[in-house]
Amino acid sequence: MTERILVIKLSALGDFIQATGPMKAIRVAHPEAHITLLTTGPYVTMARATGWFDAVWSDGRPDWSDLPAVLRLMGRLRGGRFDRVYDLQTQARTSRYFQLLWPRRPLWSGNAPGAAFRYAGEARDRLHIQDSQREQLRIAGLADVGPPDIGWLTGEGASAFGLTAPYALLAPGGAPHRPAKRWPAARFGALAADLRGQGITPAVLGHGEDERALADTIVAAAPGAVSLVGRTKLGDIAQLARGAELAVGNDTGPMHVAVAAGCPAVVLFSRDSNPDLSAPRPIRDDQPLTILRELDLADLETERVWAAVSAIRSR
Repeated sequence: MTERILVIKLSALGDFIQATGPMKAIRVAHPEAHITLLTTGPYVTMARATGWFDAVWSDGRPDWSDLPAVLRLMGRLRGGRFDRVYDLQTQARTSRYFQLLWPRRPLWSGNAPGAAFRYAGEARDRLHIQDSQREQLRIAGLADVGPPDIGWLTGEGASAFGLTAPYALLAPGGAPHRPAKRWPAARFGALAADLRGQGITPAVLGHGEDERALADTIVAAAPGAVSLVGRTKLGDIAQLARGAELAVGNDTGPMHVAVAAGCPAVVLFSRDSNPDLSAPRPIRDDQPLTILRELDLADLETERVWAAVSAIRSR
């Protein structure tokens, strides 16, 4: 009888990218199983492109106040008759899913009380997400978990956007509701001007009107820089990153994509997020990656970022 497995990963983009190593490990460990991913709408296309899942469900986060939607999801989970669940989200929400599956709960890997392969506690909460998920899967019997793997994520390359080497990717945006995670656009502009002075074309990533305004500021400060705001899909960002000299950006999804694609990078953190827990990591030993943290990114001088860029380019 075919083993039925559920993997849960709801969001966000950076977390989804970091979970691709565990996702691949689950498929390798269960090559004949029917594996379903429970996620949310923005990640369905990516999940299908991995080739690791036999089914992808997008209704993983109904509002608790929407009782019919919650009941539909729980009915779907019960109807899936899963033998095993790997909860890679490990939030209060997904622990509640486990509790609501009583009395026929599958073997569960996660932090839910009563889970067959429970991994919880303060030690877990102090670990980087990749180390935490690696330990979670070890407890469930999966010993070989690699780094993020987005080899399946492809798109248009430099020529489709009128870029020629050498070029650098800049990611000045981030979640609109967390402005403290953004290094000032004027500093990105000064950095872009320095790159232009070295013969490198800055290509600015982003989407939405607020990030278009950031790109306009950068391009104005560095004539010859290119705005790609609203022009790239995630596959394009991965493909561009594979050919880029380097990438510089805030703690935001596109930087996780760039690093997972193997691009040398400088990633900027503020007090709003802890790089010890969530920073992207190199996917190979010779991949240059520098994490800079300033509690208030307004205090992070361009010279410090340029020094990190120069150090990467000199390797």
